[in-house]
Amino acid sequence: MKVVFISCYMTHHQLPFCKLLYEQFGQDFCFISDKTLKEERTALGYVDYNKEYDFIIRAYEGPDEKARAEQWIMDADVVILGDAPMAYVRKRLQQRKLTFCYSERLYKKEYQAWKLPVRVLRHYRAYTRHKNFYLLCASAYTAGDYARTGAFLGKAYRWGYFPEVKHYEDVDRLIAQKEPGSILWVGRFLDWKYPDHAIRLAQRLKCAGYRFKLRMIGQGEMDEQLRQTVKQQQLEDVVEFMGSMKPEEVRQYMENSQIYLFTSNRNEGWGAVLNESMNSGCAVVASSCAGSTPFLVTSGENGFSYDHLDEEQLYRYVCTLLDDPRLCAHMGKNAYETMTGMWNAELAAQRFVELCEALLRGERRPRLYENGPCSKAPVIKD
Repeated sequence: MKVVFISCYMTHHQLPFCKLLYEQFGQDFCFISDKTLKEERTALGYVDYNKEYDFIIRAYEGPDEKARAEQWIMDADVVILGDAPMAYVRKRLQQRKLTFCYSERLYKKEYQAWKLPVRVLRHYRAYTRHKNFYLLCASAYTAGDYARTGAFLGKAYRWGYFPEVKHYEDVDRLIAQKEPGSILWVGRFLDWKYPDHAIRLAQRLKCAGYRFKLRMIGQGEMDEQLRQTVKQQQLEDVVEFMGSMKPEEVRQYMENSQIYLFTSNRNEGWGAVLNESMNSGCAVVASSCAGSTPFLVTSGENGFSYDHLDEEQLYRYVCTLLDDPRLCAHMGKNAYETMTGMWNAELAAQRFVELCEALLRGERRPRLYENGPCSKAPVIKD
């Protein structure tokens, strides 16, 4: 089987999955990068993987590389189109060759029904009319967004981002050694990620007499505002700003933290920090409208899912975890097992190949799995 994955550029969220496909298919797998790594990503500590692996074709480097990429796409048995122009796959779709659209949700802003007629026509031309075109949902809300226009009905599968999953020799020891009362928030300081909710939570926890430490990793346009709030509310003893750091350094803080806060709204297409924090044995309290939360978190079992604007619910869940260290440890372990047992690149790669084999055999809408990667994605309309 010859497989091609097209996206803007390689990131550490995609690399484990791609390396597994390369191990399995060798010279019959390639990743096509459409762009160079953005400077803002470099500033956040991202590595430019585009030049580090032989299986990556850098289509942006010139006409020869672009032509080589296009030939790979036409020759492949299977193509995954991620964050890259539809023009790459237009010809193969016309020839009904197996192709996947790898997509986060469409409507990160509020849904506008009055635009539906135009979208139905546009999506029919781009997606619905093609008989061998399927959807990999990098958000629990992706299938529902496309379903509004009749696109990919019955052809949408759970997917996501698959950063490295670590397997610890003794996960109980990892969790037992976490700093008591440690709470972590990671991301860019943007309004739609709601870092201010974490600061207001810290204020309430301090007023209630809890012993804790909130660490904020990242930077962004709200940086000065957040720091001023911490100073004005005299929270310097319980809130620490860590700045930006490399992904491997972030993981070290996750491994040392008991509770992870994931406060983003629907603009968070997926949110791989949720994968990483759960893999690190954190008890997560995650916004229900972030793309990854409904796929990864079973509220009350491996974390808590809360309505993202309900700060009272966020506060109650964090208090529950601080009040009950055993429950916090139990949820952290369950979160770890969710990642090592289900939501990881190894299982995703295995299932993706099995799904492709079924489709190439002529099964039009195979249902091979009940949950996890490559299971049928539910239609959730919010």
